[in-house]
Amino acid sequence: MTHTNRAEQPKLLILATEACAYPGADNVGQIHAEYPTNTYIVRVPAPVIFPESFYLRCFERGTAGIIVMSCGHECPYPGAYDALAARISRVHEQMADRNIETDRLRLCAICTVCSKAFLKEVLQMHERLGQAASGPRPVR
Repeated sequence: MTHTNRAEQPKLLILATEACAYPGADNVGQIHAEYPTNTYIVRVPAPVIFPESFYLRCFERGTAGIIVMSCGHECPYPGAYDALAARISRVHEQMADRNIETDRLRLCAICTVCSKAFLKEVLQMHERLGQAASGPRPVR
C-alpha cells in the first residue's frame, strides 16, 4: 500500500444517518475493507438538520467532496428524506452559481448492511475528486 501525505489528499466528508448509513459504514470496518484515510464520517440523526449554508461553508473551508448517506425513503422521520432531497437540489443550484462542481455533493441511500454500496460511493467520489485535483472541469 502506498502511503501519501494525508494533508495533500482532498478531504471527503460523509454525513451518515445513525439509523442506516452509519451502521453500514461500521459494517465496512467489521469486514476489514479499506477506503482512503482522508474520508471523515460524521454520524448524524438525520442529515436534513444541516442548512444549505453548511454545505457551502464546507466547500469554502477546503472540503473537496461531501456524500450525504441517508436511509432514503425508509427514514424514521416522516418527510425528512423528501426535505433533504429538495435541500440538496437547492444547494446544487447555489454551487453552480458559485462555479463549484455539483458532483462534489452527492445524496445516496445506504442501508445497515450495504458495505459494497458504501465502498462504491466512497471510491467513486475519491475518483471524481482526484480528477478535479488534476485540473478544472466544467460545472454540471
